[in-house]
This record gives sequence, C-alpha cells and structure tokens, in this order.
Amino acid sequence: MDSALESSGQALAAPIVPATSVIAIPGRDIVVELDVSAEAPSPAGRRPVRYQLDCSPDDLDDVLAFTAPAPLAVYVQVDDPVLADAALADTARALTEAGHIPGLPTGHGPGAVADFLAVLAHADTGFVARAETASDVLALLSGTAAALSGFDVRDALVAPDADRLGRLIPEAAEALREILLAVEVDDPDAVLSGLREAGLTSR
Repeated sequence: MDSALESSGQALAAPIVPATSVIAIPGRDIVVELDVSAEAPSPAGRRPVRYQLDCSPDDLDDVLAFTAPAPLAVYVQVDDPVLADAALADTARALTEAGHIPGLPTGHGPGAVADFLAVLAHADTGFVARAETASDVLALLSGTAAALSGFDVRDALVAPDADRLGRLIPEAAEALREILLAVEVDDPDAVLSGLREAGLTSR
C-alpha cells in the first residue's frame, strides 16, 4: 500500500489500495489503483476519494473516454525520457479537457514540469504527483505556487524557497491545495521529517 501526502505537507492523505485487493478501511477514505485493462470495482464502504491508473500513450484514447464513479487520476508513462518530457504538457491538456486529473511522475526536467504546471494553473481538475524525497515535494510545492502567482516556475523548481511557502497567505495556500491535490511517496515518514526540517510542517 503506497501513501500520499496532502499538498500542504501537513498530513497523510488517503492510502492507495490496488483494485485487486480493495478493502474498506474504517474511518479512512481510500484511493483505488486501477489496471488500465480492468473496470473500476465497487468497493464496500466509503466511495474512494479518487481512482488512479498508469497507462501508456497507446492506451490514452481509451482512458480519455473512461468513466469512473469517482475522479480519475492518470499517470501517462513514456519510457523514453526525451519523449516523456515533450509529451507531458500535451497529455495533461488532453486529460484535463476530458475531466480527468493528470498525474506527474518523477524524473521530468524543470522545463517539462513548468510546461505541465502552466496547463494545470488554468484547469479546474488539479493534479497529483509522485515524489521520492522531501526536496522533490518542496520543489513541487514551490513550482505550483509560482505557476499560480506568476513567478518564474523553472527557478522555483530548481531553487525552491521554503520561507516563501511558509509565508503564503491563507487564500494562496488554499489555491495551492486545490491544484496540487496530493503527492504520492514511498516513505512518508522520511518526507514529513524533511519537510519539518524545512519548516513546512509541525506534524
């Protein structure tokens, strides 16, 4: 079971549960991870916060037409790093136009992420992301805040300013949470510890 952080970095978000072993977790919302070739299950208990799946570019047309009983987040996985960077903003635009939530995988360069964020800053779906370290999460938060406020996004991604993030007014922080819905990480304790060291969370 993977874990996600709320974009504020202050709490654990809904756990991610594979569709093949969906269970109802008492008192907890869940995110259900789908296989691109399978239908969305009907888990017992609470309706999932969202469904999510990974797909290849070849499956994207089918995914764009997919209807799920909860919001659908989609990570389009391209093996070639150069092609992946080039396709990131275009696939994000196609997903938002279909009403789906784009997923931002790890490994993209600052330019590609900046182009991705330029799409999401003008969409109402929000996005989810994957990160490996607290520094990655800090860069995502900083880049997203910059995209919403008109600052240089590439600079914010490369040299994130934790102090500036900590000084966001409540309205700006809420706008950030509405765009960056959650960040999926393998080791939430280590990431939260890193964010605490940066002064972004007290939990």
